Amino acid sequence: MSKAIQIRMAGYGPSTTAFSKSLKFIGDRLEAELGDGVDVKYVWNIMDFGYRADDILWLVESGVLTLGYQSSSYLTDRAPELGFVDLPFLFANNDQARAAMDGALGKYLAQKIEERFNYRILGWFENGFRHISNRLRPVQTPADLAGMKIRVLPSDVQARTFQLLGAEPLKMDLTEAIERVVGGTVDAQENPLANTVTYGVHKFHRYHTLSNHFYISRPIFAHRDSVEGWPDELKDAMNRAVRDAVAYQRGLAEQEAVDSRKAIEDEGCEIVTLTAAEHAAFVKAVGPQHDDARETFGAEMFKLAGL
Repeated sequence: MSKAIQIRMAGYGPSTTAFSKSLKFIGDRLEAELGDGVDVKYVWNIMDFGYRADDILWLVESGVLTLGYQSSSYLTDRAPELGFVDLPFLFANNDQARAAMDGALGKYLAQKIEERFNYRILGWFENGFRHISNRLRPVQTPADLAGMKIRVLPSDVQARTFQLLGAEPLKMDLTEAIERVVGGTVDAQENPLANTVTYGVHKFHRYHTLSNHFYISRPIFAHRDSVEGWPDELKDAMNRAVRDAVAYQRGLAEQEAVDSRKAIEDEGCEIVTLTAAEHAAFVKAVGPQHDDARETFGAEMFKLAGL
């Protein structure tokens, strides 16, 4: 490559998160392989520059940024098939979820995204299993959520989950969610432990329930027009770098979960670990959603997920 190709990668978290470190992993790999052929720049957290977290979608789609990531729930308005992976208690563990997203299900969902966005889907970061935190009381049963205002991702599927559990779901972007947690105008939120700590929610929410209710992935998407204009050498290098970065990020995420739990405990918060019977009560409460999903998404989607 005679002239350096600019690659601008961005996210919406501090440089210390597994996602930011994984972007740096990709950039370092590209520079090691291609040298002066690429000019890699980073914006770790677009919210530091006055953007909302969901602005990363149009920033990449328009080509202002080359590559980014975002929780798949943010794409459901234009690619409703992604609502399937918003279903509660869909996967039992990380291995099952990763196999689905790295396999036939992930390929199908990537195709649906690419049909409706000016993206090339390069892989799937792991946002992992999500848990409930709140400022009011310990949550051990669905009844404990009654009337609780909880922030959820912009997904109709996720909103219905918490309606079935008795809470009052409020769909909003992360930027607004943080403001409302701090201000106390929402009672609860749901996130992986690492996100809860990264955004300082544990300083305002005393109660944390390890509910494992959703498993969310973050697609790694690149501006398609840019990618299609790259030489094969760069395309191949990017694919290899992303493949290895996904494995790297998942390993970091596992350690982040351990470290974040300790941070929550050190803050003096209460952590509720559900018994098998308590967990089953949550699963039963959202059972109608899975029944409806077979009509909405079709049995084939469950087969693609290996379920």
